[in-house]
Amino acid sequence: MALSKVNFNSINATPTASKFVTFNSDADGLAAGDVGGALTLISTQTASSSSSLSFTSGIDSSYKEYIFKYINIHPATNNADWLFNVSIDGGSNYNVTKTTTAFQAAHAEDDGVTDFAYKAGFDLAQGTGYQHIGNEVNNANDSSTAGFLHLFEPSSTVFVKHFLQRGNVCFTGRSVDVFHSGYANTTSAVNAIDFKFSSGNIDSGVIKMYGVS
Repeated sequence: MALSKVNFNSINATPTASKFVTFNSDADGLAAGDVGGALTLISTQTASSSSSLSFTSGIDSSYKEYIFKYINIHPATNNADWLFNVSIDGGSNYNVTKTTTAFQAAHAEDDGVTDFAYKAGFDLAQGTGYQHIGNEVNNANDSSTAGFLHLFEPSSTVFVKHFLQRGNVCFTGRSVDVFHSGYANTTSAVNAIDFKFSSGNIDSGVIKMYGVS
């Protein structure tokens, strides 16, 4: 007989960790299934007057997606751009060819500046240099950049390596959101990633690397 009402107060279903409860109308019962998208913290890098922050282990076939979450990244040098690059040789070289797109949205505290536009100067067209992911980060005490970068199937030896990034930069009374996406044009496995400023050291900040189940 089909159910027209469910009394949730009478249900005693406690699935194990990383499970969810589903209602199976055909079998008149409950079932537990796997939850997708769980994050596993793999590694944390903390800056202290660091020339760069690199992850040279833990990027492998264990996960099809990796997330790099950077928090309160503060430059030693004023108006330095925040950058990243990937490696196929464990971090010996960061020079993989990339094609990317870049957008930026900005709003000033005094409401005098608003902007949303494609930023041709921040993209790459089959370039091997570091990819821009944050512009002119101020070294004032209260300024920094924060955001995240998704890297998809870095261990694939069939497909190019796609990435998506979003971040926020606070500088000179202005909030700037930056959006970048693209791909590393290689079918070799990507196994390392490096973050740095265009000039000067990373004064402080944290980057956390997660694997996505």
